[in-house]
Parts: sequence; C-alpha cells; structure tokens
Amino acid sequence: MTFAGDPVLDPGAPSDPARPVSLVPGVVRVTAPNPGMMTGPGTNSYLVGGAELVVVDPGPDEPSHLDSLVEAGRGRIRWIVVTHTHLDHAPAAAPLAERTGAEVIGFGPRDRFRPDRSVGEGFELAGDDFCLRAVHTPGHASNHLCWLLLGEQMLFSGDHVMQGSTVVIAPPDGDMADYLSSLERLQSLEPPLQSIAPGHGSLVVDPHAVVAGIVAHRLQREQAVIEALRAAGGATVDQLLPTVYADVHEALHPVARFSLWAHLRKLADEGRASGADRDDIETAWEAA
Repeated sequence: MTFAGDPVLDPGAPSDPARPVSLVPGVVRVTAPNPGMMTGPGTNSYLVGGAELVVVDPGPDEPSHLDSLVEAGRGRIRWIVVTHTHLDHAPAAAPLAERTGAEVIGFGPRDRFRPDRSVGEGFELAGDDFCLRAVHTPGHASNHLCWLLLGEQMLFSGDHVMQGSTVVIAPPDGDMADYLSSLERLQSLEPPLQSIAPGHGSLVVDPHAVVAGIVAHRLQREQAVIEALRAAGGATVDQLLPTVYADVHEALHPVARFSLWAHLRKLADEGRASGADRDDIETAWEAA
C-alpha cells in the first residue's frame, strides 16, 4: 500500500506538524499546527490506504494543514471520516471535501458538521486495500466513533484515548459511565488491538496496558471525589476541585471541573451521591 515518495516509516516518531510520518505501510499521520493545552502537539489526521485513501479526522479548518493533507494524498483521497464533531477534529471536512471531491462520513450532523453519509456501530468502509470498521465509543462525546483498521488492528481513537494526557468528560453530552464502559469494551475486541493511533500524541503500542491504566486512574479519581465529598459533608464542584485535583496544575482546573462534575453525576446515578440539580455545575452535592 506504499507509493514512491511516501514518508519514511517511523512508528515511534512523535507528532510533528512539520512532517508527515508513516506509522505502518498504508497509514500516514499528518499533525495539524494547533498545539495547546488541550491538543498537545496538535490534532492528528491520518491517511489510510494506497490507491484510494480515507482521511481519518481532517482536523481544524487551517489552510496549511489542508494543504498538507492534499499534498500527502496526491489525488487519491476518496473518503473523509471523523471520530466526533469537536472543533479540533471535524471543521476541515467540508473544505477538504471541496478540494478533493471526497465523501464525508460521520455519526451524524452536528456542530456545523454535515456528513454525506451518517453511520454508526459496525459500519465498514472498504477501499481497494483497507477496511475500516466504526466502533461507537460514547463518553467524551455521545457521537464519538473510533475507527478500527481491520488486519492491522490499529484503532484510530480520536479523543477516546489520547497519548500522554487525560480526556475531558464535559456533561451533559459527556458521560463518565459511558466513557468507562467504552474503554472496557476496547479490552474485549477480538482480535485484540495491536496499537492505538490517537487524535493527539504518538502511536500507542501497548494498548491494553494503556487502557487499563486509564480506567484505573479514573476509578482512583472517583474514589477521591467520594472521600472529599464525605469529608466536606456537602460541597459544590468548585469547592471540591482543589482537593480532588490537588495533583493537577491550577491552570487545568477550569477544565478539570467538568470531569469532576461528570464523576458526581455518575455517583448520583449509582446512588452514591446526590445533588439538588445534577444538570447545574454550580449545584451542591452530598454523599449518599
């Protein structure tokens, strides 16, 4: 599935907006120049295939990134699929489709994203030399799809799993119980995953250990929430935040508060906490 002039094969290379990187034959990563607190080195787009290509997550509508994708595709881009409709993953779909004539595929219309074809769990997109299967993984976003490259068992994970950072779960669309359930599901895929190509960061080559670590970390954070809530007797998200996220830099607390809220909503669903208005991030909570 390789062509003359393809990037040098370097699966261990870090994300770098300056150059495309070939992860395995037929998979090239192109990182958008949008580094930041929430995006790490930038948003990863992936070109998958050979004679025909699919772009997984076209990224932000940034002219130089679009140019990089078109150049790397060399007239072979036939499809564009997105993992979810957040601003750093999907906005380039329309302009890239306009430049390439590619079909846009995603979970459904939302956030100014308008796919040509709406798909869900189990949908398969087959080119001449690849097949991608959609895996519905709600949690970070209710419309989140991971895309599994069959044969390679490489999972394009969007924001469901990110290398080197924690995913934000922001209610009401984000749901902590759904997120944990979706993570556990990855562990039971057959054949098992061999690698994860995340929306941010480098290739994950030990997927089962990484996913297990994420689940354990979330459950430890959940225990910290319930212990802090019991100690306080009753508190709001912002009152719990400095205790529960004492190990996290204060610059990240405005974002972490959403995941804390998501933990409290999960605890409420399980009868372990209660809040006057679970849909209000400012509400007061008590341990049940």
